[in-house]
Amino acid sequence: MKFGRGVNAVPGVDPDPGANTYDDEWKRVHPASPFVRGWVGLAAVLYFVGRDVLERLVQGRPAWDEADIASGRLARIAVIGGVLLLLFLLGFVLSWLTTRYQVGADHVRINSGILFRQSRQARLDRVQAIDIVQPFLARIFGLAELRFEVADAGQSAVKLSFLKLEDAKELRATILARAAGLKAAGSKSVASGPAQGDLTQATVPHESSEFVSSTPVSSTPQSSTPQLAERHVLSVPHGRLLGSIVISEATVGVLLGAAASVVLSVLTESGAFYLYLIPAALGIGASYWSAFNKGFNFVASWSMDGIRLRYGLLDTRTQTVPPGRIQALKVSQSPLWRLFGWYRIQVNVAGYGASSEGENGQRTLLLPVGTQGQVMAMVALVVPGMDAHQAGVFGAGLMGLTPKTRQNSEPAAFRTSPRQARFLSPLAYRRNGFAVIDSALLIRSGRLWRTLVLVPHERTQSMALVQGPLARRFGLVDLILHTSPGPVTPRLLQASLREGQELFEQQARRAREARGRQHNEHWLTPQTQQENHHG
Repeated sequence: MKFGRGVNAVPGVDPDPGANTYDDEWKRVHPASPFVRGWVGLAAVLYFVGRDVLERLVQGRPAWDEADIASGRLARIAVIGGVLLLLFLLGFVLSWLTTRYQVGADHVRINSGILFRQSRQARLDRVQAIDIVQPFLARIFGLAELRFEVADAGQSAVKLSFLKLEDAKELRATILARAAGLKAAGSKSVASGPAQGDLTQATVPHESSEFVSSTPVSSTPQSSTPQLAERHVLSVPHGRLLGSIVISEATVGVLLGAAASVVLSVLTESGAFYLYLIPAALGIGASYWSAFNKGFNFVASWSMDGIRLRYGLLDTRTQTVPPGRIQALKVSQSPLWRLFGWYRIQVNVAGYGASSEGENGQRTLLLPVGTQGQVMAMVALVVPGMDAHQAGVFGAGLMGLTPKTRQNSEPAAFRTSPRQARFLSPLAYRRNGFAVIDSALLIRSGRLWRTLVLVPHERTQSMALVQGPLARRFGLVDLILHTSPGPVTPRLLQASLREGQELFEQQARRAREARGRQHNEHWLTPQTQQENHHG
């Protein structure tokens, strides 16, 4: 796949040699794409046609007998099956012929449909993230699907399926470089210029035993946009993944339900209560399998185009999340996980939507289970430039400890709920609190189920102060920060009325100033270039 100079170039005018150039001609997806998408329907037709034959073979009888041949039944089945297969093959061919895509200078457009035509388009500068998805059958053919995420309430704006895996990787690299403000497609800066140098010299958090460095990824000889170098950050061992699933809240629920069934069966002298465990066990088993299948081989890497996540057992996904698109981050820890020092990281990403279940739930999972060192490594990618003091404040939020007062008599980092909040939250009021660092607001809550939420200042879209009747009685208030939809809901619980109002005003000012420093969505464009562009 080559991305050359666009056909709309102005004659006699030399384009910017560092700008992305694209081939505006329409291209078709891989010929096997319709079969990969529609194999279930084809299998259903084959089963419908050959059901009688299959049943006879299972019963040990001949596939057909003389009566079937004499009555013409076998011929009718063969004709009907052949016609249906031809119709399916014709539909596959027409689907392939009518599905085309175009990569322009500022957009990706896909046209599809046989009877009802559909045209979908994604602007490159509005692309939130790009995933490479390989369903099991697509992996057999060496194909992959590209999913372009934009701010569209959680549904993929564009799904390009299917391309050869190498072509999909190249197209993703080209588009992400464009969205990130990097030069590509013939510009030397991508392969060996300042952007690449920044990656080599950048400080990436190391974890003593689990951080593994790797050699930068080189471009393929035929690729017009080289793959950006990446550095391995962390991976999740299979044993830890299994352990986190086994000691999850779902397991506790199953054990409690089993104990309750045993007690009730003994008291009532009836075994009917055991029957209620069957659907629960099936549901929990499916949940276990889904968590293991999607968390298998979880690997996180860091590159100039964002945080790269790879995971999956049967269906594999390569997900690239630009750090500038992450709106909020939540680190959570259940009581059982605290015994092993494990945490989970979830994020709100513009375009992924509010659902925390199913596919969206997996896409918003930045780390399924990890140690404190791995959490700090991932947070350092989301909030670059975090110094030792800020890292200490974040660590205090994880552990539920308040740092000692510094020698210069500065107040403690986390400001917790006042004493009157103990009547509403007797266990958690000494942990609920907030802290402000240079780049983000930290909100921690929960005594048994600990959570720590991080919201970059520039990602605060709006705020609200909420006070119920009981909170009003004790002079308390909740502060809610509004970001893009997702599993993270930033909410400061039970602050004093004065502190809540002060934080409301100060956070509004910090968000306004941070957005003023963020000139555009090209998070990798040098600052001087941004200022010249907007000056």
